[in-house]
Amino acid sequence: MKKLGLLMFMLVGLLVFPGLANNAYAASAESSGTHIVLDGQELEQPAGAQAGIVRGNVMVPLRVVAEGLGYQVAWEKKSGTITITQEGTELKLTLGQDTAYVDGQLVKLSNAPFLQGDSTLVPLRFVGEQMGMKVSWDNATKSAYLTSPAGGSAAGVVPGTASQAPGSETPNSVPGGQPIAGDDDTYDPGASTGNQAVSPIALIQGISFSENRLMFAVSGSVTPNVFKMSGPERLVIDIPNADFAPTFGDVHPLDSGRNGQFAVSDYPDVSQIRYSLFSKSPSTVRIVIDLNRSVEFTVTNLDDGLVTVDLTAAAGVPNTSTGGSGRPLVVIDAGHGGSQPGAISVTKKQEKEFTLAVALKVEALLQQEAGLEVILTRTTDVTMSLQDRVKVANDRGASVFVSIHGNSIDPPSNPSGSETYYTRDESIPLANVMHRHLVKATGLADRGVRKSSLHVTRETKMPAVLLEVGYLSNKTDAELMYTEEFQQRVAEGIVAGIKEYLGL
Repeated sequence: MKKLGLLMFMLVGLLVFPGLANNAYAASAESSGTHIVLDGQELEQPAGAQAGIVRGNVMVPLRVVAEGLGYQVAWEKKSGTITITQEGTELKLTLGQDTAYVDGQLVKLSNAPFLQGDSTLVPLRFVGEQMGMKVSWDNATKSAYLTSPAGGSAAGVVPGTASQAPGSETPNSVPGGQPIAGDDDTYDPGASTGNQAVSPIALIQGISFSENRLMFAVSGSVTPNVFKMSGPERLVIDIPNADFAPTFGDVHPLDSGRNGQFAVSDYPDVSQIRYSLFSKSPSTVRIVIDLNRSVEFTVTNLDDGLVTVDLTAAAGVPNTSTGGSGRPLVVIDAGHGGSQPGAISVTKKQEKEFTLAVALKVEALLQQEAGLEVILTRTTDVTMSLQDRVKVANDRGASVFVSIHGNSIDPPSNPSGSETYYTRDESIPLANVMHRHLVKATGLADRGVRKSSLHVTRETKMPAVLLEVGYLSNKTDAELMYTEEFQQRVAEGIVAGIKEYLGL
């Protein structure tokens, strides 16, 4: 994070590159008599290139704060590309384009850098978000104020999004004009006069809903406010001091009002997920889970870049009876299947292929154990509902239920590692044993044992766990997960965990 913030801070090192003035931009700038004040000291602005409002964005010439920083800047006149390097890391941007690259990662800018006179101008809010500064614009005096963070060094912040001119904020709404929060929710951004601080914000990288849990990836520290609303029933997650990442819209559609939604199937309590930049002052992202009935929930925020909201339900009565032979019965569940491929890996393979391959290997190993029985919820590529998977285990009076999955999260978040999930407290001993053997077998990062309201671990009547073996969205994890050697190690680890738990 700090490294990326430093790189974006280097963007202020754009210096003078003559002959590329953008007259269309320059003509629209209201820049007469403006001021830039840095830490209480007014800076001298280049002649003919002063701070002002350009197409709804407050723009400032950054040469005045970049001089003397000593960055390595290369200029390719033919393509108009500026390359900035520092400590072996590279940032590329092009005048007139609203995108930049940080070590090959595409970053969207709220307004394209351009030349006015012989100075480069960029959005004022961009200065604050990328340099870790407090920034404000006083429209009455046409003054831009920049205040360095404590200690005088810029904090590392990932790239931000659009910078709005004073007074331009309006409530965001979904199609049809209704605020995303609900029929009775209103948003008053207030007047935008005088100095208004724009603090660095966390960025929402992606949102997903599966296994009865909402997950969102975030860069930066957040403290979500989660609460229920009725008429209709919904669960609201407000994320203060946050915005959508520039790449969020590449995966999740955002309309012109910065709203979006996606339908949810296979979960009877949930109809859809909606999301919006609910407020711009302060910047707040709101996520709404539209419900078919009121539900309980738990929030997990481990400051690891992933926040989970689990929709919980009352647990069933445990049933630890043995199979018909009197021996412990183990049910192995290969996640997804048939028309439900699960996650698609970065190597373009389907999660259902991985889960079935491992489940069949586990079955083969357990069939060699005389002290227990084993059945699989599916042995071929067939579609199977969550309810049917639970029914197999409950009807057969299983002793242990183990569901095998591969994890995934939308880019640019890129976690790696193994996780083990349980719902009911009676499953904690099984979860701890299984996770220890899983991490040893995968050799991946230990992402811990987590409590989550997943249908197959909640509705089963015996100790039950769901194993997220690795991240299919991570290239290193995914490449391993589709190798025979790795799958065999994981299968052996699962069997070792089951045997230890059953005392065999």
